[in-house]
Amino acid sequence: MVLLHGYGSDGSDLISLAPPLQDALPGALFLAPNAPDPCQGNPFGFQWFALDYETDRVASRQQGLPAARPVLVEFLEDLWEQTGIAPERTVLAGFSQGAMMALHVGLSLPHKLMGLIAFSGAFVPPEAFGEQGLGKPAVCLVHGDRDEVVDPKYSAEAKVALEPAGVEVSHHVSRGVAHGIAPDGLEFAIKFIERLAKE
Repeated sequence: MVLLHGYGSDGSDLISLAPPLQDALPGALFLAPNAPDPCQGNPFGFQWFALDYETDRVASRQQGLPAARPVLVEFLEDLWEQTGIAPERTVLAGFSQGAMMALHVGLSLPHKLMGLIAFSGAFVPPEAFGEQGLGKPAVCLVHGDRDEVVDPKYSAEAKVALEPAGVEVSHHVSRGVAHGIAPDGLEFAIKFIERLAKE
């Protein structure tokens, strides 16, 4: 399982999800890489792509995700080559900006990954999305209904965009939760993984 952190954070933050997720995937390897660039908004953290808070964050995503995609694709390909773990046994999960990366990259590959988990994210379709030749892994979307950083409507919109393309989507809304991962949202993701592991 590859865990992708949010804007201004680092891998050591999201690796804390490994212990509860480990119960769903006993013996799994958990990795939480740092994003490639120092964060413009936090000198102690990292970013997958830059954000422009003063103008249009949607445009930042639309431009930043395709530009950041090759870095994560290379990381995954190196992981598969070095470990012998197959793409179909790989879960890509992320929070916030990392969730956007997980969805964008995970749905752009010719391989069908085991699954994708997006906590508090948004979906920007990769090039050629919906066409034949791309894998369509099952997707788990989790979002707090009081998120003021990434509007929860983006997860709802992702579900609407993904299902007609043949992607199986599990969607959970955590009530009264802001920009974070609540216990009920984490439990929903664990159940999602457990279901995938049985297939």
